[in-house]
Amino acid sequence: MSLSGFDAVILAGGRSSRLGGEPKALLRYNGQSLLRRTLDNVRAARRIAVVGPDELRAELEAFIDAEPETTVVLTREDPPFSGPAAGIGAAVNALREGFANDDDGGAALRAPLTLIFACDMPALGTLPQQLLDAAERNPTVQLVLPVDADGRTQPLASCVNSAALDAAAAGYRPDGLVGMPVRKLFEGLKSLQLPLASTATADVDTWDDAQRFGIAPPAP
Repeated sequence: MSLSGFDAVILAGGRSSRLGGEPKALLRYNGQSLLRRTLDNVRAARRIAVVGPDELRAELEAFIDAEPETTVVLTREDPPFSGPAAGIGAAVNALREGFANDDDGGAALRAPLTLIFACDMPALGTLPQQLLDAAERNPTVQLVLPVDADGRTQPLASCVNSAALDAAAAGYRPDGLVGMPVRKLFEGLKSLQLPLASTATADVDTWDDAQRFGIAPPAP
């Protein structure tokens, strides 16, 4: 765990269009939903903002029962399905909401680092800790960005300096984040690329992807 602490954002509100609309957050892998696996991977967070629909609430409640010391909030981008950058903006607002005071707008209660993950990466393993370690070894870096074995950067599996993330999101009107690529939201941040030797960021976008993980479609 990071010595300085971290918050976490889990993006779980996509359309799952290539899965026929089946919510990928609720697909089950080794007996757990993909959402619950992601929550477990960041369970040491001070606060977790999950961006997604109300149908995820039962999974969150089960996690809270198991991890009562962790604060978890469910939020949604506005409008729904307006993309991951809008989801990150909604999560930033949720992480600050209810913790503000007149002096700092809640900033003092934000953890120094924020982990951001899409909910559809079943094999994250030790990646959250690797990201936190890289951020702490490089304190002037604002964004630790994994690079997969194919050379692709993975902004939806990253670690961001919380103050820099909050400022980046605040630089746009809420509707300005609609449809925006996450790379654009992050483009002004000083970044460090973290090469990955594993398939930690392999995701589930299609039923073929799901089959590679042994995830079966739900029974009709």
